[in-house]
Amino acid sequence: MDVVRTSKRLSFVLRHRPESVGLVLDPAGWADVEQVLGALRLTRQELERVVATNDKRRFAFDDTGTRIRASQGHSVTVDLGYAPEHPPEELFHGTVERFLPAILAEGLRPGRRHAVHLSPDVETARVVGGRRGRPVVLRVDSSAMAAAGFTFRRSANGVWLVDAVPPAYLSPA
Repeated sequence: MDVVRTSKRLSFVLRHRPESVGLVLDPAGWADVEQVLGALRLTRQELERVVATNDKRRFAFDDTGTRIRASQGHSVTVDLGYAPEHPPEELFHGTVERFLPAILAEGLRPGRRHAVHLSPDVETARVVGGRRGRPVVLRVDSSAMAAAGFTFRRSANGVWLVDAVPPAYLSPA
């Protein structure tokens, strides 16, 4: 089994197109593990390996181990149930140079996802931005945003989520 390929397929199914393999997510984004195994033709051991070895901890089992979901990044409607949290003073966003002019003019928007994803450190943001080219890391003044009433949530894998980041809260890292 190719772990990376399987992880990408699982991501696609649990975040964007569960119906492509006949799955239905519950309102919180959970899918039945047995149905996932059948739909993706995986063994329980293979699925557990994908979850355990994913460098970004993209997936989580529920407390019973009978359901699985993506921790964030959905384009389908789900309510992950993450409570609002006060963010650290600053967070970071990794992108590529070609998007920088639009981001500086319009801010960060979620695009096809439900939230903007922010990293807790420069290194993580650099890795995220480097997936599509030469990375550029932006500093987000999350403390000022929180003071202005923006709501932050932290996903199960430590990614910070916010509806949008206006350009006034962005600067080079």
